[in-house]
Amino acid sequence: MVRNIGKREGNGGGAKLEGEIDDLFRLPLAEFTGARNTLSARLKKEGRANDAERVKLLGKPPVSAWAVNQLYWDHRDAFDDLIATGKRLRPAQKSRPGKAADMRDSLDARREALTTLSDLATELLTDAGHSPSPDTLRRVVTTLEALSAYSLLPNGPTPGRLTQDIDPPSFELMAALMSGAIPFDDADEPAPPRKAGKATPQKASSPGEVRRIEEFRKAKIAAAKTSLQDAKKSLADARARTQSLESAQKKAQAQVREAEKHKRQAESLLEDATAAYEDAVERARSVDSDLREAAQAVDAAKGSVEESTKELESLLR
Repeated sequence: MVRNIGKREGNGGGAKLEGEIDDLFRLPLAEFTGARNTLSARLKKEGRANDAERVKLLGKPPVSAWAVNQLYWDHRDAFDDLIATGKRLRPAQKSRPGKAADMRDSLDARREALTTLSDLATELLTDAGHSPSPDTLRRVVTTLEALSAYSLLPNGPTPGRLTQDIDPPSFELMAALMSGAIPFDDADEPAPPRKAGKATPQKASSPGEVRRIEEFRKAKIAAAKTSLQDAKKSLADARARTQSLESAQKKAQAQVREAEKHKRQAESLLEDATAAYEDAVERARSVDSDLREAAQAVDAAKGSVEESTKELESLLR
C-alpha cells in the first residue's frame, strides 16, 4: 500500500513541494515509485506541469543509497558528526597553519563516525527487510565517505535525497582543496582564462600545505588498504560458501542417483508384480471356465444316472 504524502502544510507551494519530495525519500523503498507517481499525477492535475515533471524524473534509489538517506533522516546527529569531521579537514587560515596531529585526530574521528553509521545502516536495513550484505554496506560506507568529502565543497550532493550511490571526489581535487589551491567558495567555478603570451607563475606550496597533502594521501592509502582487506575477506567468505554449496550439491546429486536406482528397482518390481497379477487373473479365468464346464458335466451325469436308474427299475418290475 502506498502511503499518503503531500498533506503537510507549508508557507507556499514551493516550500510544500520540497517537503513532499523529502517525504518521498523517507518512505520504505518499495513504496517510493508508487508514491512518486501519485504525487506527480496530482501535481499535473493541479496544472503544475513543471513540478509534475520534476517529481516524475526522481529516480528510485538503490537500497544502499536509500539506507544513506534514512541515516540522514532518522540518525541526524550521527550523520552530522560525520559531516563535521569532513569540515574539520579544511585547511587552516594562513595566520594559523594546520598541524598534522590535528588532521590525524580528524581522520580518526571520521573513521569512528563511519563505523557508527555503518552499524546503524546494518540495523535499519535488517529492520526494513533488506539484506545488509557486505557489498551493500561497502557502497553505503563509500557514499558516506563521499558526502563527508563533498562537505568541503559549496555545491555537493543533497543529503537525504540521493537517487544513486556516490563516489568520492578525485584525489587531485581533494589535494587541491586541502592545499588551499582552490578556494572553498569557488571550488565549483572554472579558473579565469590566462592572457596569451603571459605565463602565470605557480605559487610554491608551503611546508604546512605539503604536510596536509601528504597526510591526506596517507589517509586515502589507509582507507584503500582497509577496503582491500574487506574485499579480500568478502572474497574468502564467498569462496568458502561456494565450496560449501558445491559439497552440498555433490551430496544432493548422489542422493538423486541413489533415489533413481531405487526408483528403477521399484519400477522393475512393479512390472514383475503386474505381469504376475495378470497371469494369475488369466489362470483364474481359465479355472473358472473349466469349473463351469465341470459343473455342466456333473449335471449331465446326474441326469444320465437318474434316467438309467428309472430304466433299471422299470425292467425289474
